[in-house]
Amino acid sequence: MNKDYPVPAGYLERETEVKKSRFIARVAPVSSRDEVHQWLDQAHKDHPDARHICWAYQIGRPGSAAEAAMNDDGEPSGTAGKPILNVIQHKDMGDVLVMVIRYFGGIKLGAGGLVRAYAGAAESVLSAVDRVVQKPVTPARVTMSFADEQPLRHWCEGHGASVDAVDYGTSVVAALSVPMDKREEFAQFCNAQKLDYVLET
Repeated sequence: MNKDYPVPAGYLERETEVKKSRFIARVAPVSSRDEVHQWLDQAHKDHPDARHICWAYQIGRPGSAAEAAMNDDGEPSGTAGKPILNVIQHKDMGDVLVMVIRYFGGIKLGAGGLVRAYAGAAESVLSAVDRVVQKPVTPARVTMSFADEQPLRHWCEGHGASVDAVDYGTSVVAALSVPMDKREEFAQFCNAQKLDYVLET
């Protein structure tokens, strides 16, 4: 799927404290529900004694996400997952999971205090994480000799294309992802090198 919207550049963690309660916020890029569950399983392993691990995510384009969900994990309804999701939506970022791990400090925060604390924790980590825009790409396949592989890799490095897989048989067959705006240049390069290529439309 073409992703021309901002997504988190990677994993990041930030910690805040509110009235002796610790709020550890984590952000991670996700593209499926399975990935969400993997990150949540890891959070539970890392923090088995935490009182709550609340979360929210959205997958897909911001504003029209294909999938979104949230969980209060035992906090009063609407005081954790929803504030986290609201911050995610406000940040205009897609394919993003935010988990907030809470260690209770002995002082009750009340519903309003919880909303502010969870929103603040989500804000702290989402403001700090780098974001990247993944440009639309198109799949391509090139059949070539062994001598042609290095020039092709060099072209890819210089034009934002990636070599996704290479099959070495009687000839070399490479599967590529070529940026949509570099399709013409890619075709010109292959023609000049006399490479046999297929560029999907």
